This record gives sequence, C-alpha cells and structure tokens, in this order.
Amino acid sequence: MEEKKLDLNSIIGFVLIFGILLFWFYQNQPTPEEIEAQKAKIEQQQEAEISEEQEVIAPVLETPELDLQDSTALANYRNTVGGFGFTPAEEGITVLENDVLYLEISNRGGQITQARLKEFVTYDSIPVYLIKDGNALFDLNFTTNDNRVLNTKDLFFEPSLSKEGNNSVLSMKAKVSSQQFLEYRYEIKPGEYLLGFTVRSQGLNGVINGSRPVTLNWKLKGIRHNKSVQYGNRYTRLTYNHEGGKISKLSESSDDEETEEDIKWLSYRQHFFSSILTTNTPFKTAELSSKNLVEEESKEVRFTKEYTTVAPLELEGGELSYAMNWYYGPTDIDVLEQYKDLGLVESIPYGWGIFGWINRHIFTPFYGFLSSFLPYGLAIVVMTILVRLLMSPVTYKSYLSQAKMKVLKPEITEINEKYKDNAMKKQQETMKLYNKAGVSPMSGCVPALLQLPIFYALFMFFPTSFALRQKSFLWAEDLSSYDTIAQLPFSIPFYGDHVSLFPILASIAIFIYMMMTTGQNMQTQPGMPNMKFIMYLSPLMMLFFFNNYASGLSLYYFVSNLITIFIMLAIKRFILDEDKIHAQIQLNKAKPKKENRFQRKMREMMEQAEQQKKNR
Repeated sequence: MEEKKLDLNSIIGFVLIFGILLFWFYQNQPTPEEIEAQKAKIEQQQEAEISEEQEVIAPVLETPELDLQDSTALANYRNTVGGFGFTPAEEGITVLENDVLYLEISNRGGQITQARLKEFVTYDSIPVYLIKDGNALFDLNFTTNDNRVLNTKDLFFEPSLSKEGNNSVLSMKAKVSSQQFLEYRYEIKPGEYLLGFTVRSQGLNGVINGSRPVTLNWKLKGIRHNKSVQYGNRYTRLTYNHEGGKISKLSESSDDEETEEDIKWLSYRQHFFSSILTTNTPFKTAELSSKNLVEEESKEVRFTKEYTTVAPLELEGGELSYAMNWYYGPTDIDVLEQYKDLGLVESIPYGWGIFGWINRHIFTPFYGFLSSFLPYGLAIVVMTILVRLLMSPVTYKSYLSQAKMKVLKPEITEINEKYKDNAMKKQQETMKLYNKAGVSPMSGCVPALLQLPIFYALFMFFPTSFALRQKSFLWAEDLSSYDTIAQLPFSIPFYGDHVSLFPILASIAIFIYMMMTTGQNMQTQPGMPNMKFIMYLSPLMMLFFFNNYASGLSLYYFVSNLITIFIMLAIKRFILDEDKIHAQIQLNKAKPKKENRFQRKMREMMEQAEQQKKNR
C-alpha cells in the first residue's frame, strides 16, 4: 500500500485558510463605541424594569425603610411579600437548643430547618438528624381578602429570642404592622424533646379571607438511620391518634393515603426516632399519605418514606389560634411516658390486641429490669430461659401428644394400608382408633396455639426495643441490627451482601427441633402435607429472612430453640416412658368409651356419607 504524505501544496493551502480566518475575526470584532452603546442599552432596560416595579409597589408600600432604588431590596420584597402587605425582613437562622435537642429555625417560613438529637448517632457514627437539608416543610396556605394565595413558606419572619425562667422562647412574626402579624411561638424546656408550638394571628381578620380555609401542610422525608434500610423501613410508619383515643396507621410496606377526622396527634416514625405533631384543638379532617422511597437494599439510599399531612385550620373571629407541640426524639417508652397526658407512648408499635399488651406490660418492663444489672445480650438469654421454663408445661403437653401418636403409628399404618382405596372408611377407622385410645390429633396443636401470643409479642419486642439500640454482645456490635461475620463481594437476592452468624445458629437449632418433633410423625396422619419438605424449608426461611433482622431477635430464637431441645430431651429421658404410654393406651382401648355430642355427630355424618356412596 502506498504511504500518504503531506506535500507542499497541502501545507500552503492550510496556511492560507488559517490566515483568512484570522482576518475575518479581526474585521468583525466590535469597536469601543459599539461596546459602550451596548452597555448603555442594558442599563436603560434595567432602569425601565425598576421603574415598573416602583409604580406597582409604591402605592401599597407602608415601610419607608425600603430603598426603591435598591434592586436587592426590591427582589427581597417581591420574593417574600408578593404584594400581600407583609413587611420585608432578612434571611437568617435562629438556634434554639437544650442539653438534648438542637434546632435551627429559619426566618424564611419561620419553620424548623434542622433538628438534631445530641445524644445519639447513626450506625455509621453520624449525628442523628430528623430534619436536615430541606427534607421537611411546614407551611400554612391561606387566601387574602383580595383573593391572592399566600404560603407562609415564602414569607420572612422576624425572630425574637427570650427567656421565661429556664425555658427558651422564640417568637417568629410575619408582620403587616406592629399590631398585625402571624406568629409562630416556640418554647423549649431543659432536658426535653417536646417543644411547645403556638400558631396565632393578630389583626389579620381584615387580611385573611375567612370564607376560605387556612390549610396546614406538613411534609417530611424520613432520613435513614439504620444499617439495613429495608429492615428499618419495616418499622417506619405514619401513626395517628383520633380524639377518642383510637390509634390508626398507614401501611408500612406500600404507598398509602387516607382522609381521617378528629386527629389529636400525628407521628412520622423513623423506626427508633419520631417526629410528632400534637394539637390541643383536634384537626377536624386531615388528608394523610405515606410513600415508600426504598426499592432495594443499598448503601446509597438516603431516605426511607415520605409523609404528608394536609389539614384545614379553623378561624375564631377571623383569627388563627392553635396550641400545639413538636416532639423530636427517640421512640423510647422511658421518654414518651413523660408525656402521658398526650398519649405519645401509643405511637410505639408493640403489636395489636393481647400481643401488644403482653409486649408493653410484661416483656418491656421485665427486660428493663434484667438489663439494669446484666449486659444487654445476657439479659436476652436470661429472659428467654425464664420464658421457656414458664412455658415448659405446655411443651410437656405437646410432647406427650407426640409420644402417643408415635405409639399408635403402627396401627394407623395398618389402617392406611387396609383402606387405601377408601378414604372415607380410612378416616372413620382412624377416628375410632383415636377415640378408643383416648388420643386427640388436635392435642398437639392446642399447646402450640397457646404459645403464639408469647412468640408474637417477643417477635415485636426485639425489633422495636429502643433499649437494644447500639448495644453490643459477643461478635454483634448492635443488637438492634444484624451481626456480620463476613462481608460478601456481591449481593444475594433476599439474603444480602453479608453473612450473619446468629441466624445460622438459630436455623440449625430449628432444624434439630423439627427433627425431634415433626420428623418422628411425618407419615402418621393421612392427608397431611409433605412434612419433610416443611422441615427443611423452615430453617432455610429463617436463614434468609433473619439475615437482615436484629441480631437480638436471632439470638432469642437460637436460645429459645436450644432450651426447648434440652427440655424435650429431659422429658423424654426422665419423665415420659413410651412403654407406660403404650400400656395406658391399650387400657383405654379396652374400656367402654362414651361418645360426646360432637363425636357422635361426626360419626353419624361419616356413616351417612358412606351409605350414600354405597347407594350410588
């Protein structure tokens, strides 16, 4: 192939083109006179715009301090007042704090723009913020008498900080004049997470259009505080209290919205921390919404849920007057019980009905007592041992039923073979055998059902117990979060990118327990599902499901199943004798057995069904 080279003609051509371009740029650059003329034209346009603003603003402006020739002041007036009659003010932040809570309140909107809890940090040692970087909004929307819409988030409030005894008081006023204003009043007490908050107006009955409602709009995006964002999001929820005391909630797993009546307080819970708004004058109606912001487990996720409340406020004599409270603090029973008159402790998700009652009034104070003198992990072990010992009579009843079924297994197998082609007859003979032997197939299920309230209460206790937060035990750094013994270079669906040891130990214990119980009775009863499959599936589900759950919960399941195994071994070796059980069953079979009404009815129904089958 011939090599291409740059010849002399090509070089001359490039030089001529470059020279022509330089000459063209030189001929078309503006002269100094043209530059000055352009500047003058721009200045004339700016003066014309300022003149137009003066003509619009001057007739209604009552504040001589505003310089109409100052474009910055005009912009401030236009952006913050909009011609509604409120006097302009300056940008600024006022700090309101005590020994546990740090707040920043902005002049723009008079709202809290930062709420930091001084005594707590997140899983990665960052201070716990409930409000930060514009994740929250508190706004009042109303219409003026000249039918203009006003949002307080666009107004500038004048701050005035003072002391009333040991309390700090911040008055934020958006003024029309010295005697006409809208005020947000904040009051904070030493050592408290509850902040007094009053919304009132004075002299605005001639400004606010009373025929249209004043609307409160409160929004917040929950900031992530947990190592596992999906786990924390399960306990992140909008909860609200009706005036009659009824507690309601929006969905914790999906987007949800409701329109409710007579709301006394609203809680935007972020698992272990809550932002709560209470009101002495219940909101007659409120539109509530919750939006899930978490799609998958990721370290990049910053927010969990987005909450919104829209509630109309009533006017009294054309004026606003609402006494409220803000709570920014831990979802901790020891703290929330300080405000019993407000009922804020009901925002803790203990569970419903009897389960919640057991959790709140038995397990929570009992664990608090144990952890007052024991390490937190050891307190879980001790509490689990005591609960299992307390439930040991129920375990005994369950195991006794299993032992009886094991003794009857050969006879049941014989019935199954004899009537394998006649399901109805097989069921009849099986029930007769149970009746003669004095054995009920349901006797093993009833004890298990009796234990359900205890198990479910404990299932809700560990993930929501604030006392476990950031408390370590053995290799677990935080009992309220998952433990990690190995970090994976990839993420397994439904499992995660780490390996937790406590769920592995709990899964092994569950497998051994099921081998001791389910394994020996797999094929005892006809019509039962494949119990062998369930025996392997349950530990596997435990392994995957709890890998991102609180290590305290996995520790409880591990210890609980381990103790149950030892109790069952002790019952089998030292208490129950299968030979005696077999002899007792044979004795029962020899005795005439009187049928109760239910048994007689079942027998008659089965006989009628068998006769109808023969007739057909």
